[in-house]
Amino acid sequence: MTITLPKTFLITGVSSGLGRAFAEGALKAGHKVIGTVRRDGDAGAFAALAPGRAHPLVLDVTSYTAIPLAVDKTEQEIGPIDVLVNNAGYGHEGVLEESSINDLQRQFAANVFGPVAMIKAVLPGMRERRAGHIVNVTSMGGFITMPGISFYCGSKFALEGISESLGKEVAAFGIRVTALAPGQFRTDWAGRSMDRTPRSIADYDAVMDPLREARQAKSGNQPGDPAKAAQALLALVEAESPPTRLFLGADALGLVDQKLDAMKTERDAWDTLSRSTSFAD
Repeated sequence: MTITLPKTFLITGVSSGLGRAFAEGALKAGHKVIGTVRRDGDAGAFAALAPGRAHPLVLDVTSYTAIPLAVDKTEQEIGPIDVLVNNAGYGHEGVLEESSINDLQRQFAANVFGPVAMIKAVLPGMRERRAGHIVNVTSMGGFITMPGISFYCGSKFALEGISESLGKEVAAFGIRVTALAPGQFRTDWAGRSMDRTPRSIADYDAVMDPLREARQAKSGNQPGDPAKAAQALLALVEAESPPTRLFLGADALGLVDQKLDAMKTERDAWDTLSRSTSFAD
C-alpha cells in the first residue's frame, strides 16, 4: 500500500474558480496549501478553510518584484514548497483588430509573465532539494484555437511552450513540469471574470456575435466539475512519471483530436513543398 505523504502546495489565485477547487481538494487530502489572493478580505476566508494548513498569501502575480521576497518569506515560515500550481490568470475575449496592444500586454502579464516569475522564485529551492513539481494551468486553448480569443490562446500557447521546454531543463534535478490544460469547467471564467473588448467593426458581427452570446449563455453550465479537476491534480502530483501535458475534460479531448487530424491532413497535403527547401544531395 502506497502512503501519500503530506505536501506543501503553492497555488496562485485561490479566491475562486479552479484555484479554489484545487486548494480545497489538496486541503481535504491533508496537504498544506499556501494560496495567493489579491485582496486582504479574501485572506481570512481562505485561512478558515483549514486553520493551520491553509496559509493565505496576499500577492498579485503581476507584481514581479514582490514575488521572490514573498515566496522566500513564506518558505522560511511554512517550509519548502513541494508543488507550485500556477493557476492565476484570466480570459480576454475580443477580435484582434478591435483589441489594443495594452489588452495584449495585460493578458500576457497575468497568464505568462506572472507564472514565469513564480517559477523563478521556487526553482532554486527545488533544484537544491532535487525534488518538486511545477504545474502550469494552461487551457485547451493552449493547443486548439477559437475566433475571438486570440490574445488568450496566444498566452496559453506561450505557457505551454515554456512548460515543455522547462521540463527538459530541470528533469535531471528531479523536478517535474506539467502543463494542465482544462476544457470548459463550471467556473466564472466566461462570466464576470472575462475581460471583453467592446465590439466596433461590423464586418466581424457574423463571427463574433453568435460566439459571444453562446459563451455567455453557457457560463455556469459548463460540463467540467471543478472538484473532479482537483482530484485529477492530486493524482497528477502523486504519479511516478507525470505527463508533460494533461488535458482535462472530454470536450478538450474531442477538440484536440479534431485538431490533430486536421494537422495531419494539412501536413500530408503540403509534404512535397515542405521537403523542397533542403539542399540537393
